[in-house]
Amino acid sequence: MHDHEYPMPIRVPFFTTGTKVLFGIVCLGLLAFAYRFVFGLGAATNLDNQYPWGIWIAVDVATGVALAAGGFTTAALVEIFHKEKYHAIVRPALLTALLGYTFVVIGLFGDLGRYYNVWHPMIPNMWQGNSALFEVGICVMIYLTVLYIEFIPIVVERFKGRVNFRGSLKSLNKITEFVLSIADTTLKKVTFLFIIAGVVLSCLHQSSLGTLMVIVPSKMHPLWYSPFLPLLFLLSAISVGFPMVIFESILASRSFKLPPEKKVLSSIAKYVPVLLTVYFIIRMLDLVYRDALGFIFTFDSYSIAFLIEMMVGVIFPIVMLFNPRVRRSMLGLFVSASAAVIGVVINRINVYLVAYQPLYSTESYFPSIFEIAVTIGLFSGLVLAYRVVVRIFPVISVDKTIYDSEMEKSMHLSKKSGQVTK
Repeated sequence: MHDHEYPMPIRVPFFTTGTKVLFGIVCLGLLAFAYRFVFGLGAATNLDNQYPWGIWIAVDVATGVALAAGGFTTAALVEIFHKEKYHAIVRPALLTALLGYTFVVIGLFGDLGRYYNVWHPMIPNMWQGNSALFEVGICVMIYLTVLYIEFIPIVVERFKGRVNFRGSLKSLNKITEFVLSIADTTLKKVTFLFIIAGVVLSCLHQSSLGTLMVIVPSKMHPLWYSPFLPLLFLLSAISVGFPMVIFESILASRSFKLPPEKKVLSSIAKYVPVLLTVYFIIRMLDLVYRDALGFIFTFDSYSIAFLIEMMVGVIFPIVMLFNPRVRRSMLGLFVSASAAVIGVVINRINVYLVAYQPLYSTESYFPSIFEIAVTIGLFSGLVLAYRVVVRIFPVISVDKTIYDSEMEKSMHLSKKSGQVTK
C-alpha cells in the first residue's frame, strides 16, 4: 500500500431500496436460468440453426469481457508504465475485472448446449490450436485464475493479524496466520509476473473475440465485417478500459457517499480521447481500404446503427474529453465515460447481432424474455457482489481523515472487547 493510499472496507448498510430492487431482479434471473437448464435452450431462448447465438454471447460474454478491460489497462498503466499516481484506482478496477469475468463465465454456462463439457479445454489432448474459440476459452480460464491470484494480497491485508477462530476451530488460528504470512511474502515477490501475464492474456482473448466473426465474411454487413476485426476489438477494449474505471468509480463514490477521486479520474481521462481517436482513425481507414465507406450514407437500418455507434460511443466522448473543463467536472466525466461505455456495448451488439445476416433466414432474431431476464439478472448480481466485496475487503481508498477515524474506532473496540477485531 502506498503512503498516500488509505484503502479500507466501506461500512455501509448492504440493503437499501436500490439493492432490494437488484436482489429481486437477480431472483428473476435465477428462475430464468433454472428454466433454461430444466427445459433446454430451445424452450428458453429464440436461438436456432440460423441464429446460434444471441444476447448471451453478444452482451453477457463479448460486452462483459470488453467492459472488464479496465483491469488490465489500469494494471498496465500503473505497474508496467509506473504511473504511480493512479494506484488508488487499481484495486476497484481489479475487482470490477474479477467480477466481470466471473459473471461472464456464469453466463457462458447458460449459452453452452453441453455446459457439462466446459472443462474440456483444460485437457491437452482435447486442444485445437486452429480454433479462435479455443483460444478465447483457454485465455479466459487462465486470466480469471490470474485475477483471483492478484486479489489474494487484498485478502491477506484484510485478515493478517486478525484471525480469531473460537471454540473447536481455535487450533486453526496459528496455521491460518502462517499461511497468510507465507502468501504475503511470496506474492510480493512475484505479483509483477501475474500482472504482465494478465495484460498479455487480455490482449489475446480481447482480439480473438473479433476473430470469431472473421470466419463469416458472407454473413456480415460490410460496415462491420473486416479481416482487421481482432485489432479493432482489441483497440475498442483498450479505449473503454479507462472510461469504465471512471464510470465505476463515480457510481461507487455516490453509492457509498464518499468523495470521488477527482484528481485521479480527471487525470486518467486525458488518455481516453487519444485512444478513441486512434480507434476511430483505424476504423475509418479500414472502411476506406475495403471500399465500404459508402455504406455509411445509405441511411438504412444498418447505416443508422453504425452512425449511432460512432456518434455516441466515439465522436461524442472524444469531443467532450479533449476539453479540460469537462475533464475537471464530475458530471462531464460521468456523461462522457458513460457514452464511451455505451458505445462499446452498441458495437458488440452490432457486430454479433445487427451485422450478422445468416443465409436463407426466414425471420430475424429477438431475445426471449428468459434471455433478457438472465442478462439483466447477471448484471444486477455483479453490482450486488461488488457491494458485498467492498464491505469486507480494503478495495476502495478513502480520505485520510475517514481512514484515521475508522482506525480509531477499531482500536477503541479492540480495547473494549480485549480482542483483536476482525
